[in-house]
Amino acid sequence: MNLDAIQAALREAGHDGWLFYDHHHRDPIGERILGLDPKAHITRRYYYFVPAEGEPRKFVHRIEQGRLDSLPGSKGLYSSWQELAGGLDAMLRGFNRIAMQYSPNNAIMYVSMTDAGTIEFLRSLGKQIVSSADMVSQFEAVLNADQIASHGIAQKAIDTVLEEAWRAMASAVRPANGSASSTLTEFDMVEWLSNAMRNEGLIWENGPNVSANANSSDSHYEPTKEKCSPIRDGDFILIDIWGRLNHPDAIFYDVTWTGVVGREPSELEQRVFETVRNARDAAITTVESAFAANRPIRGFEADDAARGVIRNAGFGEYFTHRTGHNIAQEIHGPGAHLDNLETHDERLLLPNTCFSVEPGIYLPEFGVRSEIDMLTAPGKAWVTGKIQRELVRI
Repeated sequence: MNLDAIQAALREAGHDGWLFYDHHHRDPIGERILGLDPKAHITRRYYYFVPAEGEPRKFVHRIEQGRLDSLPGSKGLYSSWQELAGGLDAMLRGFNRIAMQYSPNNAIMYVSMTDAGTIEFLRSLGKQIVSSADMVSQFEAVLNADQIASHGIAQKAIDTVLEEAWRAMASAVRPANGSASSTLTEFDMVEWLSNAMRNEGLIWENGPNVSANANSSDSHYEPTKEKCSPIRDGDFILIDIWGRLNHPDAIFYDVTWTGVVGREPSELEQRVFETVRNARDAAITTVESAFAANRPIRGFEADDAARGVIRNAGFGEYFTHRTGHNIAQEIHGPGAHLDNLETHDERLLLPNTCFSVEPGIYLPEFGVRSEIDMLTAPGKAWVTGKIQRELVRI
C-alpha cells in the first residue's frame, strides 16, 4: 500500500477519508490496493480507514485481530454487534465525506463492492458516502513502465499470430491443389490460435473466438468441439483474440478483425464494415484530441463519438454493447470503460492507462466488430497495434 499516494489522492478529491471494508473477500479491489493476501482466511468483517491527513485506523474482530497487521495504523477490536456499531462510530468521528467502493444507483457496478446495509448504517451516523471510482482507477488501472512494455510484447506476438491464422485458414479452406482434405471448423481455428499463443508464452481467459457467418452476430460467441460451424469458401469470419505474458503484473492485448473467404465482400458487408471502422476511428480521434489538448475526458464521451457514427448510418439498434473496456492485468480491467450504453461511465480516462476501442454492428446474418487497444500518457494517446482498414480477403 502506498499511504502517501492514497492520502494525496484523497486531498485532491476533497474527501475526508477512504474506508475499506471486507467480508469473505467481497472486495478484491480493496485487497489489491492495500496489498492484502487474496487467499487469507476472512470470516469476520474488517474495516480500514485512511484519513486524508493523519494515521490510518483498523477495526477488526477479536478472533481475527491480526488480519490487518501488515498495514500501518492504530487498531480497534470488537466482538459483539454493539461493539461493532459503537466502534465504527468512534473510529469515524470527525470525518464526514468518506469514499468507499460504492456507486450511486449502482451506475458503475464494477466498483460497487460495499453492500447496501453497510452504506445505510454509515449514513445513519451522518456520514456522506461517495464513490471511490476515480481513485480506484488511479490505483488499479494506471500502469508502470514494465506493464506498458508487457502490453507491447503481447501486441507484437498476437498481431503476428493473427496474420498467420488468416493464412492458415486460407490454406485449409482453399489449398493449392484445389481440394481440402478435411473440414475446417471454428473450433479447429480456436485450437490453432491457442497453440500459437502458447508457443509465444502467452496466457488468457477463455477464448479466443472464431465465428463464421451468423455466429459472428453473437458478440460473445464461444465455439466448442461439440458445437461449432465449419469454415468454408464464401464465409464471413470474425476473430477475437487476447492474451498477456505469464506473470502477474503483465497487461493484456485484445483485438478483433473480420474477413471473407474466397470472395469479395457483399455491398452490405462492406457498408457495415466501413461504418464500424469509421465509428472506431471517431472514438480514437476523440481520445487523441482530448489528450493532445490536455483536456479531461470521461469514458462516456468516447462511446458517444463511436455510437453517433453508427446511429447516423442507420445501424444504431445493432450496436448492443459499450465501445470499449479498460485493460490491465484483467482483460476487463478496473479503470474507466468507453461506455454510455450499459452504464454512463463518468470515470476519467487517465494517463498511463490502456483500453480497447471496439464498436460493432450485429445483423442477423453476420456481425462486424473492429477492435484496437489504446495507451495514454500526459499529452498524448495512441493505438498500440495494427489497425484494420479493410476486410481481410483470404
